Amino acid sequence: MPKTTTQFVCSECGYASPKWLGRCPECGKFNTLIEEAVSPAPAKKAQSAFRLNSTRPTPLREVQYERYERISSGIGELDIVLGGGIVRGSLVLVGGDPGVGKSTLLTQVAAHLAEEHKVLYLSAEESCSQVKLRCERLGVGGGGMLLLNETCLDNAEEAICEAEYVIIDSIQAVYTEALSSAAGSVGQVRECAAKLMRIAKSRGITFFLVGHVTKEGTLAGPKVLEHIMDTVLYFEGERTENFKILRAVKNRFGSVQEVGVFEMSDRGVLGVSDYSSLFLSESRGEAAGAAVTPSETGNRCMMVEIQTLMTKTSYGLPRRMSLGIDLNRLIVLIAVLEKRCGLPLGSQDIYLNAMGGIKLNEPSADLAVCAALASAERMKPVDRYTALFGEVGLTGEVRSVSFAEKRVNECVKMGFKRVVLPAKNAKACEKFKDKIELVPVSYVSQTIKALF
Repeated sequence: MPKTTTQFVCSECGYASPKWLGRCPECGKFNTLIEEAVSPAPAKKAQSAFRLNSTRPTPLREVQYERYERISSGIGELDIVLGGGIVRGSLVLVGGDPGVGKSTLLTQVAAHLAEEHKVLYLSAEESCSQVKLRCERLGVGGGGMLLLNETCLDNAEEAICEAEYVIIDSIQAVYTEALSSAAGSVGQVRECAAKLMRIAKSRGITFFLVGHVTKEGTLAGPKVLEHIMDTVLYFEGERTENFKILRAVKNRFGSVQEVGVFEMSDRGVLGVSDYSSLFLSESRGEAAGAAVTPSETGNRCMMVEIQTLMTKTSYGLPRRMSLGIDLNRLIVLIAVLEKRCGLPLGSQDIYLNAMGGIKLNEPSADLAVCAALASAERMKPVDRYTALFGEVGLTGEVRSVSFAEKRVNECVKMGFKRVVLPAKNAKACEKFKDKIELVPVSYVSQTIKALF
Protein backbone atom coordinates (compact mmCIF):
# COMPACT_ATOMS: atom_id res chain seq x y z
CA MET A 1 0.00 0.00 0.00
CA PRO A 2 1.49 3.40 -0.97
CA LYS A 3 2.49 5.65 1.92
CA THR A 4 0.34 8.72 2.55
CA THR A 5 2.26 12.00 2.63
CA THR A 6 1.32 15.58 3.34
CA GLN A 7 1.84 18.75 1.39
CA PHE A 8 0.88 22.40 1.77
CA VAL A 9 -1.39 23.85 -0.92
CA CYS A 10 -2.16 27.55 -1.44
CA SER A 11 -5.89 28.23 -1.14
CA GLU A 12 -5.62 31.13 -3.60
CA CYS A 13 -3.66 29.74 -6.55
CA GLY A 14 -3.22 26.03 -5.78
CA TYR A 15 0.58 26.14 -5.45
CA ALA A 16 1.90 23.00 -3.67
CA SER A 17 4.91 22.97 -1.35
CA PRO A 18 6.41 20.10 0.68
CA LYS A 19 6.75 22.39 3.71
CA TRP A 20 4.82 25.27 5.21
CA LEU A 21 5.64 28.78 4.01
CA GLY A 22 4.35 32.04 5.41
CA ARG A 23 4.11 33.59 1.94
CA CYS A 24 3.12 31.78 -1.23
CA PRO A 25 5.93 32.15 -3.80
CA GLU A 26 3.42 31.85 -6.68
CA CYS A 27 0.77 34.47 -5.89
CA GLY A 28 2.49 36.36 -3.06
CA LYS A 29 -0.38 36.01 -0.54
CA PHE A 30 0.37 35.46 3.15
CA ASN A 31 -0.96 32.60 5.34
CA THR A 32 -2.71 30.81 2.50
CA LEU A 33 -0.85 27.47 2.56
CA ILE A 34 -3.04 24.71 4.03
CA GLU A 35 -1.86 21.21 4.89
CA GLU A 36 -3.40 18.35 2.90
CA ALA A 37 -2.95 14.60 3.00
CA VAL A 38 -1.99 13.20 -0.40
CA SER A 39 -1.68 9.60 -1.52
CA PRO A 40 0.66 8.94 -4.46
CA ALA A 41 -1.15 7.99 -7.66
CA PRO A 42 -0.70 4.39 -8.88
CA ALA A 43 1.87 3.84 -11.59
CA LYS A 44 0.53 4.06 -15.13
CA LYS A 45 1.52 1.98 -18.10
CA ALA A 46 3.96 3.55 -20.50
CA GLN A 47 2.25 5.08 -23.51
CA SER A 48 3.60 5.16 -27.00
CA ALA A 49 5.12 8.39 -28.21
CA PHE A 50 2.77 8.49 -31.20
CA ARG A 51 -1.00 7.95 -31.05
CA LEU A 52 -2.90 6.88 -34.12
CA ASN A 53 -6.23 8.18 -32.77
CA SER A 54 -4.99 11.61 -31.64
CA THR A 55 -7.39 14.55 -31.72
CA ARG A 56 -7.06 16.78 -34.78
CA PRO A 57 -7.88 20.51 -34.95
CA THR A 58 -10.88 21.82 -36.94
CA PRO A 59 -10.59 24.73 -39.40
CA LEU A 60 -12.57 27.79 -38.36
CA ARG A 61 -14.69 27.78 -41.54
CA GLU A 62 -15.85 24.23 -40.78
CA VAL A 63 -16.94 24.91 -37.19
CA GLN A 64 -20.74 24.70 -36.86
CA TYR A 65 -22.71 27.27 -34.90
CA GLU A 66 -24.16 25.99 -31.63
CA ARG A 67 -27.53 27.42 -30.65
CA TYR A 68 -27.89 27.82 -26.91
CA GLU A 69 -31.29 26.93 -25.53
CA ARG A 70 -32.51 29.17 -22.71
CA ILE A 71 -35.24 28.48 -20.19
CA SER A 72 -36.79 30.77 -17.61
CA SER A 73 -35.86 30.24 -13.97
CA GLY A 74 -39.23 31.53 -12.77
CA ILE A 75 -37.62 34.67 -11.31
CA GLY A 76 -37.39 37.57 -13.75
CA GLU A 77 -34.51 39.36 -12.01
CA LEU A 78 -32.41 36.19 -12.05
CA ASP A 79 -33.10 35.70 -15.76
CA ILE A 80 -31.87 39.23 -16.44
CA VAL A 81 -28.60 38.67 -14.56
CA LEU A 82 -28.06 35.35 -16.37
CA GLY A 83 -28.43 37.11 -19.72
CA GLY A 84 -31.98 36.08 -20.63
CA GLY A 85 -32.45 32.74 -18.88
CA ILE A 86 -30.71 29.50 -17.95
CA VAL A 87 -28.48 28.03 -20.67
CA ARG A 88 -28.69 24.27 -20.98
CA GLY A 89 -25.46 22.50 -20.05
CA SER A 90 -23.95 25.45 -18.19
CA LEU A 91 -22.40 25.71 -14.73
CA VAL A 92 -23.62 28.55 -12.51
CA LEU A 93 -21.85 29.36 -9.24
CA VAL A 94 -23.80 31.41 -6.67
CA GLY A 95 -21.70 32.84 -3.82
CA GLY A 96 -22.61 34.95 -0.85
CA ASP A 97 -22.40 35.40 2.91
CA PRO A 98 -24.09 32.87 5.22
CA GLY A 99 -27.80 33.54 5.59
CA VAL A 100 -28.06 35.91 2.63
CA GLY A 101 -30.56 33.65 0.82
CA LYS A 102 -28.56 31.50 -1.63
CA SER A 103 -30.30 28.23 -0.73
CA THR A 104 -33.69 29.93 -0.64
CA LEU A 105 -33.22 31.39 -4.11
CA LEU A 106 -32.09 28.08 -5.64
CA THR A 107 -34.88 26.16 -3.90
CA GLN A 108 -37.42 28.41 -5.61
CA VAL A 109 -35.65 27.92 -8.95
CA ALA A 110 -35.58 24.14 -8.47
CA ALA A 111 -39.28 24.02 -7.59
CA HIS A 112 -40.17 26.00 -10.71
CA LEU A 113 -38.03 23.85 -13.00
CA ALA A 114 -39.38 20.64 -11.45
CA GLU A 115 -42.83 21.34 -12.92
CA GLU A 116 -41.66 20.35 -16.41
CA HIS A 117 -38.12 18.97 -15.96
CA LYS A 118 -36.29 16.42 -13.88
CA VAL A 119 -34.50 18.32 -11.12
CA LEU A 120 -32.15 16.94 -8.47
CA TYR A 121 -31.41 18.92 -5.31
CA LEU A 122 -28.23 17.47 -3.79
CA SER A 123 -27.98 18.83 -0.25
CA ALA A 124 -24.65 18.11 1.41
CA GLU A 125 -25.25 20.43 4.38
CA GLU A 126 -28.94 19.83 5.17
CA SER A 127 -31.12 16.75 5.46
CA CYS A 128 -33.94 16.07 3.02
CA SER A 129 -36.52 16.90 5.69
CA GLN A 130 -34.96 20.33 6.19
CA VAL A 131 -35.19 21.05 2.47
CA LYS A 132 -38.84 19.93 2.50
CA LEU A 133 -39.57 22.24 5.43
CA ARG A 134 -38.05 25.13 3.47
CA CYS A 135 -40.25 24.33 0.47
CA GLU A 136 -43.35 24.32 2.68
CA ARG A 137 -42.32 27.58 4.32
CA LEU A 138 -41.86 29.20 0.91
CA GLY A 139 -45.15 27.81 -0.34
CA VAL A 140 -43.64 26.22 -3.45
CA GLY A 141 -44.76 22.90 -4.89
CA GLY A 142 -41.77 21.13 -6.31
CA GLY A 143 -43.44 17.74 -5.88
CA GLY A 144 -41.44 16.33 -8.77
CA MET A 145 -38.13 17.59 -7.37
CA LEU A 146 -35.74 14.84 -6.29
CA LEU A 147 -33.86 15.26 -3.02
CA LEU A 148 -30.59 13.59 -2.14
CA ASN A 149 -28.54 14.00 1.03
CA GLU A 150 -25.03 12.91 0.05
CA THR A 151 -21.53 14.28 0.48
CA CYS A 152 -19.63 11.83 -1.73
CA LEU A 153 -19.85 12.93 -5.35
CA ASP A 154 -18.97 9.45 -6.62
CA ASN A 155 -22.00 7.90 -4.88
CA ALA A 156 -24.30 10.57 -6.33
CA GLU A 157 -22.95 10.42 -9.90
CA GLU A 158 -25.61 7.99 -11.12
CA ALA A 159 -28.45 10.17 -9.79
CA ILE A 160 -26.82 13.29 -11.23
CA CYS A 161 -26.53 11.82 -14.72
CA GLU A 162 -30.25 11.00 -14.76
CA ALA A 163 -31.37 14.60 -14.06
CA GLU A 164 -31.64 17.62 -16.35
CA TYR A 165 -30.95 20.28 -13.72
CA VAL A 166 -28.87 19.74 -10.59
CA ILE A 167 -28.47 22.03 -7.56
CA ILE A 168 -25.47 21.24 -5.32
CA ASP A 169 -25.47 22.88 -1.90
CA SER A 170 -22.59 23.39 -1.49
CA ILE A 171 -19.47 22.69 -3.54
CA GLN A 172 -17.26 23.01 -0.43
CA ALA A 173 -19.21 20.24 1.36
CA VAL A 174 -18.86 17.49 -1.27
CA TYR A 175 -15.80 15.35 -1.95
CA THR A 176 -14.52 12.68 -4.29
CA GLU A 177 -12.85 9.43 -3.27
CA ALA A 178 -10.12 10.01 -5.83
CA LEU A 179 -8.43 12.30 -3.29
CA SER A 180 -7.75 11.55 0.35
CA SER A 181 -7.95 15.15 1.55
CA ALA A 182 -10.95 16.51 3.45
CA ALA A 183 -13.99 18.09 1.81
CA GLY A 184 -13.56 21.80 1.16
CA SER A 185 -9.81 21.63 0.63
CA VAL A 186 -8.21 23.13 -2.44
CA GLY A 187 -7.72 19.79 -4.17
CA GLN A 188 -11.23 18.53 -3.44
CA VAL A 189 -12.96 21.70 -4.64
CA ARG A 190 -10.88 21.76 -7.82
CA GLU A 191 -11.41 18.07 -8.60
CA CYS A 192 -15.17 18.09 -7.83
CA ALA A 193 -15.72 21.18 -10.00
CA ALA A 194 -13.75 19.63 -12.88
CA LYS A 195 -15.77 16.42 -12.61
CA LEU A 196 -19.06 18.33 -12.71
CA MET A 197 -17.82 20.30 -15.72
CA ARG A 198 -17.13 17.09 -17.63
CA ILE A 199 -20.61 15.78 -16.84
CA ALA A 200 -22.27 19.07 -17.80
CA LYS A 201 -20.54 19.40 -21.17
CA SER A 202 -20.86 15.73 -22.17
CA ARG A 203 -24.49 15.17 -21.10
CA GLY A 204 -25.97 18.69 -21.35
CA ILE A 205 -26.89 18.84 -17.65
CA THR A 206 -27.20 22.27 -16.05
CA PHE A 207 -25.58 22.73 -12.62
CA PHE A 208 -26.22 25.35 -9.95
CA LEU A 209 -23.48 25.35 -7.31
CA VAL A 210 -23.61 27.14 -3.98
CA GLY A 211 -20.22 28.56 -2.98
CA HIS A 212 -19.02 29.80 0.39
CA VAL A 213 -17.17 33.09 0.72
CA THR A 214 -14.19 34.04 2.85
CA LYS A 215 -14.05 36.86 5.38
CA GLU A 216 -12.69 39.11 2.60
CA GLY A 217 -15.89 38.50 0.60
CA THR A 218 -14.33 36.35 -2.14
CA LEU A 219 -15.31 32.82 -3.05
CA ALA A 220 -13.59 30.19 -0.91
CA GLY A 221 -11.36 27.70 -2.68
CA PRO A 222 -8.88 28.00 -5.53
CA LYS A 223 -9.36 30.62 -8.24
CA VAL A 224 -9.60 27.80 -10.79
CA LEU A 225 -13.12 27.18 -9.42
CA GLU A 226 -14.29 30.45 -11.00
CA HIS A 227 -12.38 29.73 -14.21
CA ILE A 228 -14.24 26.45 -14.68
CA MET A 229 -17.68 28.02 -14.21
CA ASP A 230 -19.67 29.53 -17.08
CA THR A 231 -21.38 32.04 -14.81
CA VAL A 232 -20.35 33.37 -11.40
CA LEU A 233 -22.94 35.29 -9.36
CA TYR A 234 -22.55 37.11 -6.06
CA PHE A 235 -25.57 37.48 -3.75
CA GLU A 236 -24.94 40.53 -1.57
CA GLY A 237 -26.80 42.22 1.24
CA GLU A 238 -26.92 42.59 5.01
CA ARG A 239 -28.84 40.09 7.09
CA THR A 240 -30.91 42.84 8.68
CA GLU A 241 -31.90 44.37 5.33
CA ASN A 242 -34.79 43.12 3.22
CA PHE A 243 -33.27 44.11 -0.11
CA LYS A 244 -30.50 42.03 -1.69
CA ILE A 245 -28.46 42.56 -4.85
CA LEU A 246 -27.39 39.80 -7.23
CA ARG A 247 -24.53 40.72 -9.56
CA ALA A 248 -22.67 38.78 -12.23
CA VAL A 249 -18.87 38.88 -12.12
CA LYS A 250 -18.47 36.37 -14.96
CA ASN A 251 -20.92 35.30 -17.66
CA ARG A 252 -20.03 33.50 -20.87
CA PHE A 253 -23.58 33.87 -22.18
CA GLY A 254 -24.40 37.47 -21.26
CA SER A 255 -23.24 40.78 -19.83
CA VAL A 256 -21.42 41.08 -16.52
CA GLN A 257 -22.88 44.56 -15.99
CA GLU A 258 -26.33 43.28 -15.04
CA VAL A 259 -27.63 43.69 -11.48
CA GLY A 260 -30.72 42.01 -10.02
CA VAL A 261 -32.61 43.48 -7.06
CA PHE A 262 -34.42 41.11 -4.69
CA GLU A 263 -36.53 41.46 -1.57
CA MET A 264 -36.60 38.95 1.27
CA SER A 265 -40.11 38.16 2.47
CA ASP A 266 -42.01 35.35 4.17
CA ARG A 267 -42.66 33.91 0.70
CA GLY A 268 -38.95 33.72 -0.12
CA VAL A 269 -36.77 35.81 -2.41
CA LEU A 270 -38.85 38.01 -4.72
CA GLY A 271 -37.56 40.04 -7.65
CA VAL A 272 -38.07 43.81 -7.42
CA SER A 273 -39.08 45.25 -10.77
CA ASP A 274 -39.84 48.77 -9.49
CA TYR A 275 -36.47 49.71 -8.00
CA SER A 276 -36.78 53.46 -8.69
CA SER A 277 -37.09 54.45 -5.03
CA LEU A 278 -34.73 51.79 -3.65
CA PHE A 279 -31.56 53.81 -4.26
CA LEU A 280 -33.08 57.22 -3.48
CA SER A 281 -33.87 58.64 -0.05
CA GLU A 282 -37.20 60.29 0.69
CA SER A 283 -35.56 63.38 2.18
CA ARG A 284 -33.14 64.15 -0.65
CA GLY A 285 -32.72 67.85 -1.35
CA GLU A 286 -33.27 68.78 2.30
CA ALA A 287 -29.82 68.07 3.75
CA ALA A 288 -26.43 69.02 2.34
CA GLY A 289 -24.03 66.39 1.05
CA ALA A 290 -26.20 64.37 -1.36
CA ALA A 291 -26.43 64.17 -5.16
CA VAL A 292 -28.21 61.86 -7.62
CA THR A 293 -26.68 60.22 -10.68
CA PRO A 294 -28.14 57.92 -13.37
CA SER A 295 -26.07 54.71 -13.28
CA GLU A 296 -25.94 52.38 -16.26
CA THR A 297 -25.97 48.71 -15.21
CA GLY A 298 -26.19 46.35 -18.17
CA ASN A 299 -29.38 47.02 -20.10
CA ARG A 300 -30.95 49.11 -17.36
CA CYS A 301 -30.43 52.58 -15.97
CA MET A 302 -31.02 53.30 -12.27
CA MET A 303 -31.07 56.55 -10.35
CA VAL A 304 -28.67 56.28 -7.40
CA GLU A 305 -28.19 58.81 -4.62
CA ILE A 306 -24.66 59.45 -3.33
CA GLN A 307 -24.39 60.77 0.21
CA THR A 308 -21.36 62.25 1.95
CA LEU A 309 -20.61 63.24 5.54
CA MET A 310 -17.84 65.67 6.39
CA THR A 311 -16.46 66.36 9.87
CA LYS A 312 -13.36 68.13 11.12
CA THR A 313 -10.62 65.58 11.75
CA SER A 314 -9.45 64.98 15.31
CA TYR A 315 -6.12 63.52 14.22
CA GLY A 316 -3.25 64.69 12.06
CA LEU A 317 -4.23 62.47 9.15
CA PRO A 318 -7.83 62.89 7.88
CA ARG A 319 -9.85 59.72 7.42
CA ARG A 320 -11.47 58.67 4.12
CA MET A 321 -14.09 55.92 3.97
CA SER A 322 -16.18 54.88 0.97
CA LEU A 323 -19.04 52.39 0.47
CA GLY A 324 -20.11 51.62 -3.08
CA ILE A 325 -17.46 53.86 -4.68
CA ASP A 326 -13.82 52.89 -5.14
CA LEU A 327 -11.81 54.47 -2.32
CA ASN A 328 -8.88 55.35 -4.60
CA ARG A 329 -11.29 57.11 -6.94
CA LEU A 330 -12.69 59.13 -4.04
CA ILE A 331 -9.20 60.24 -2.97
CA VAL A 332 -8.42 61.37 -6.53
CA LEU A 333 -11.64 63.42 -6.73
CA ILE A 334 -10.90 65.06 -3.37
CA ALA A 335 -7.50 66.11 -4.70
CA VAL A 336 -9.10 67.53 -7.87
CA LEU A 337 -11.57 69.59 -5.83
CA GLU A 338 -8.79 70.94 -3.63
CA LYS A 339 -6.45 71.86 -6.48
CA ARG A 340 -8.83 72.91 -9.26
CA CYS A 341 -11.75 74.34 -7.26
CA GLY A 342 -10.05 75.56 -4.08
CA LEU A 343 -12.24 73.59 -1.65
CA PRO A 344 -10.47 73.14 1.72
CA LEU A 345 -10.94 69.39 2.27
CA GLY A 346 -7.50 68.53 3.64
CA SER A 347 -8.56 68.86 7.29
CA GLN A 348 -11.89 67.04 6.96
CA ASP A 349 -12.84 63.42 7.63
CA ILE A 350 -14.91 62.33 4.63
CA TYR A 351 -17.38 59.44 4.53
CA LEU A 352 -19.19 58.51 1.31
CA ASN A 353 -22.00 56.02 0.67
CA ALA A 354 -23.99 54.89 -2.37
CA MET A 355 -27.60 54.29 -1.32
CA GLY A 356 -29.10 50.81 -1.30
CA GLY A 357 -25.78 48.94 -1.09
CA ILE A 358 -25.14 49.17 -4.85
CA LYS A 359 -21.60 49.45 -6.19
CA LEU A 360 -20.89 52.10 -8.82
CA ASN A 361 -17.86 51.00 -10.82
CA GLU A 362 -18.31 53.25 -13.84
CA PRO A 363 -16.59 56.68 -13.97
CA SER A 364 -19.82 58.51 -14.87
CA ALA A 365 -20.55 58.91 -11.14
CA ASP A 366 -17.52 61.20 -10.68
CA LEU A 367 -19.46 64.42 -11.23
CA ALA A 368 -22.14 63.45 -8.71
CA VAL A 369 -19.46 62.59 -6.13
CA CYS A 370 -17.85 66.00 -6.64
CA ALA A 371 -21.23 67.70 -6.29
CA ALA A 372 -21.98 65.84 -3.06
CA LEU A 373 -18.57 66.77 -1.62
CA ALA A 374 -19.01 70.42 -2.57
CA SER A 375 -22.50 70.42 -1.10
CA ALA A 376 -21.23 69.01 2.20
CA GLU A 377 -18.35 71.50 2.37
CA ARG A 378 -20.55 74.53 1.64
CA MET A 379 -23.49 73.19 3.72
CA LYS A 380 -25.85 73.88 0.83
CA PRO A 381 -28.13 71.07 -0.43
CA VAL A 382 -28.40 70.13 -4.10
CA ASP A 383 -31.90 70.54 -5.54
CA ARG A 384 -33.85 67.27 -5.25
CA TYR A 385 -34.85 67.41 -8.92
CA THR A 386 -31.27 67.80 -10.22
CA ALA A 387 -29.17 64.88 -11.47
CA LEU A 388 -25.54 64.78 -12.57
CA PHE A 389 -23.31 62.47 -14.57
CA GLY A 390 -19.86 62.74 -16.16
CA GLU A 391 -16.29 61.57 -15.76
CA VAL A 392 -13.84 63.95 -14.06
CA GLY A 393 -10.19 64.09 -15.11
CA LEU A 394 -7.17 65.22 -13.12
CA THR A 395 -7.26 68.60 -14.84
CA GLY A 396 -10.78 69.20 -13.59
CA GLU A 397 -12.23 68.56 -17.04
CA VAL A 398 -15.65 66.87 -17.28
CA ARG A 399 -15.31 64.18 -19.95
CA SER A 400 -18.08 62.58 -21.98
CA VAL A 401 -19.54 59.20 -21.05
CA SER A 402 -21.43 56.48 -22.90
CA PHE A 403 -25.22 56.02 -22.98
CA ALA A 404 -25.83 59.73 -22.34
CA GLU A 405 -29.25 59.69 -24.07
CA LYS A 406 -30.37 56.71 -22.01
CA ARG A 407 -29.31 58.43 -18.78
CA VAL A 408 -31.17 61.65 -19.63
CA ASN A 409 -34.24 59.66 -20.63
CA GLU A 410 -34.22 57.94 -17.21
CA CYS A 411 -34.03 61.34 -15.52
CA VAL A 412 -37.09 62.44 -17.49
CA LYS A 413 -39.04 59.30 -16.53
CA MET A 414 -38.18 59.77 -12.85
CA GLY A 415 -39.50 63.33 -12.84
CA PHE A 416 -36.21 65.25 -12.61
CA LYS A 417 -36.27 68.82 -13.91
CA ARG A 418 -32.55 69.49 -14.50
CA VAL A 419 -29.57 67.37 -15.46
CA VAL A 420 -25.92 68.45 -15.41
CA LEU A 421 -23.98 66.60 -18.10
CA PRO A 422 -20.68 66.86 -20.04
CA ALA A 423 -20.67 69.48 -22.76
CA LYS A 424 -19.59 66.88 -25.34
CA ASN A 425 -22.76 64.87 -24.66
CA ALA A 426 -25.10 67.86 -24.84
CA LYS A 427 -25.60 67.76 -28.61
CA ALA A 428 -26.76 64.15 -28.58
CA CYS A 429 -29.30 64.95 -25.84
CA GLU A 430 -30.86 68.07 -27.40
CA LYS A 431 -34.06 66.16 -28.21
CA PHE A 432 -34.86 66.14 -24.47
CA LYS A 433 -34.51 69.92 -23.97
CA ASP A 434 -38.30 70.39 -24.09
CA LYS A 435 -38.78 67.87 -21.25
CA ILE A 436 -35.83 68.66 -18.97
CA GLU A 437 -33.31 71.46 -18.51
CA LEU A 438 -29.88 70.50 -19.83
CA VAL A 439 -26.85 72.12 -18.15
CA PRO A 440 -23.68 71.30 -20.14
CA VAL A 441 -20.40 71.79 -18.27
CA SER A 442 -16.77 71.40 -19.30
CA TYR A 443 -15.07 71.73 -15.89
CA VAL A 444 -15.93 70.84 -12.30
CA SER A 445 -15.72 74.50 -11.28
CA GLN A 446 -18.57 75.27 -13.71
CA THR A 447 -20.63 72.53 -12.07
CA ILE A 448 -20.21 74.03 -8.60
CA LYS A 449 -21.18 77.50 -9.88
CA ALA A 450 -24.27 76.09 -11.61
CA LEU A 451 -25.42 74.22 -8.51
CA PHE A 452 -24.72 76.88 -5.87
